[in-house]
Amino acid sequence: MGFFLTSCATDEGAYQEINAPIAFEAPANFPDLTYRFTHNPLTEKGFELGRKLFYDGRLSSNGIVSCSFCHEQAFAFTHHGHDLSHGVDDLIGNRNTPAIQNLAFQSEYFYDGASSNLEMVAIVPIHNPVEMNESLPAILEKLQADKTYVRLFGAAFPDQAVSAGNMLKALAQFMTLMVSADSKYDRVVRSEGGAAFSASEGKGQQLFNQHCASCHATDLFTDHSFRNNGLPPNPRVDDWGRELVSGSPNDRYKFKVPSLRNVEVTAPYMHDGRFGSLQSVLDFYTHGVLLSENLDPLLMKNPVVGIALSPQDKADLIAFLKTLTDPKYMENPKFYEKT
Repeated sequence: MGFFLTSCATDEGAYQEINAPIAFEAPANFPDLTYRFTHNPLTEKGFELGRKLFYDGRLSSNGIVSCSFCHEQAFAFTHHGHDLSHGVDDLIGNRNTPAIQNLAFQSEYFYDGASSNLEMVAIVPIHNPVEMNESLPAILEKLQADKTYVRLFGAAFPDQAVSAGNMLKALAQFMTLMVSADSKYDRVVRSEGGAAFSASEGKGQQLFNQHCASCHATDLFTDHSFRNNGLPPNPRVDDWGRELVSGSPNDRYKFKVPSLRNVEVTAPYMHDGRFGSLQSVLDFYTHGVLLSENLDPLLMKNPVVGIALSPQDKADLIAFLKTLTDPKYMENPKFYEKT
């Protein structure tokens, strides 16, 4: 995923911006792409515009809350330390901020699958009254009055329009290139540089494959499904999960299985951020799972509801989960704010 020359000289000696394509390179150990670039081709200028928009507080009503406000690169684009997201006027949302990574390999987004189109993802927090609390027409009015944005939109899209459609496409271009695939785990499975698991990490991988990989599947570490994992309802936030989208009572308290990539740095955990450590998460699965009508059947395979894990099992699992950390992703200057 490289960047290309952005300007060229004309015969008259002036400089004219060009918009070079960006080739998307899928990691060798990843499943097939789900995102289709035919209707929104990746380009250098589109990516640059999307990056600028991602860091711009003017996408919110108070001019402060940008996408990056809740999605911090140093923590795999999560809201570090916050159990529930914070928005305009320090209002509190209903859910923990999910990581942004490998979205081009997914087809449904948010904990309840509220969007099935990556171009439409940004609309959800923009319209949410306790997140960004803004409207597309109001955002466009701000952007159209900014000469820099007029130039950037003109360079990024053939119609040169500062429009809602182009804004959402640019944000999608930025997010599709947010690929995390350079962890120790990746280097081991791709046989790169002689990387190898320690004894504890290897045991943890075996335990993971036995107890966790049915839901946290493939090298994305999610099967993209919606499941009730037995969390007792949160008294602070009565969140019905997938039912809010599907309308089916059978989907109550089902939430999307999150990817575990970079899970070491994305605390707190679960859709409501109730657990502050990986140890707490594993403790929940051993003795905290609540039996309910639509509890995922995979958590009812043992004599006791949940997953049977010894203290050493948990230590080994955590050792393996830490191999999914990708420091280069959190430090990649390609995703930095450019001033």
